[in-house]
Amino acid sequence: MGQALAALRRGDVIGLPTETVYGLAADASRPEAVRRIFELKGRPADHPLIVHVANARQLERWARDIPEAARVLAAAFWPGPLTLILRKQPGVPDEVTGGQPTVGLRCPAHPMALALLHEFDGGLAAPSANRFGHVSPTSAAHVRDEFGDAVPVVLDGGDCEVGIESTILDLSGATPRILRPGRITRAQIEAHVGPVAEGGDADSPRASGTLDAHYAPRTAMLLLPRDALVAEARQQEALGKRVAVLAMEPLPDGLRGIALPAGADGYAHGLYAALRSLDAMGANVLLAERPPSTRDWLAVNDRLRRSAAGAGLGRDDA
Repeated sequence: MGQALAALRRGDVIGLPTETVYGLAADASRPEAVRRIFELKGRPADHPLIVHVANARQLERWARDIPEAARVLAAAFWPGPLTLILRKQPGVPDEVTGGQPTVGLRCPAHPMALALLHEFDGGLAAPSANRFGHVSPTSAAHVRDEFGDAVPVVLDGGDCEVGIESTILDLSGATPRILRPGRITRAQIEAHVGPVAEGGDADSPRASGTLDAHYAPRTAMLLLPRDALVAEARQQEALGKRVAVLAMEPLPDGLRGIALPAGADGYAHGLYAALRSLDAMGANVLLAERPPSTRDWLAVNDRLRRSAAGAGLGRDDA
């Protein structure tokens, strides 16, 4: 912990565990430190970052004109996987916000991250610790594989509990809007603050992880219903292709790959680690089974759709 604090205070970047995914963290108040995150990730400069804070009392450090809904939701879900987009304080660096008048704030539910934030006594800009557009990391080993010596300090907090990124809720406009689905659902949010819209509109700010192509493995990927997946695998193998499969338990007979739990939370927990493992198998094509389209699978389907778009074969078969 001491090494990580010293690095942050020098303006360096560290690998930080959270309950969602590992972050690439730097002092959010120092523009030069934040720019180092962008350099390491290869991230476009207009793509905003999320600032991680120790508790809801730090809202005023970063945001202004804070609506009551933000305080209610922070009390209900922080620490936890919910990011609130609010109007920023004038001193928040443009490097953090992508030049926008808003800032995303979250309090992570990971004991190591919280301990560091309390000791640091400031905000940490911390996007996922991967190259831009690639699969997010859910272990310290993933971060080291991604960046090597370029990020010498990586705190090892074990495997991430949630496994996919936080829900992002925009509270900067007249209507609360979920810009990115996650573990915290629309129904859970609405139970505290009333009606919430899904998806951005013309006035919504840009937000992390909302590009059409994102979270992508390097292996070409196709997202298919189970029967179509099996047929596609046989066809690809007949053409001499090496096929890897990401399925819901059980794995289809005779196919090589990984089967994840049939429950949405268990699947989400293992998703990114599975994509990284499948990427390392040396296959020509990765075939992923499309999960159910029910609301409890909304966040997982969002990540799979963006993954397939980022590494796709040009189609996403329904």
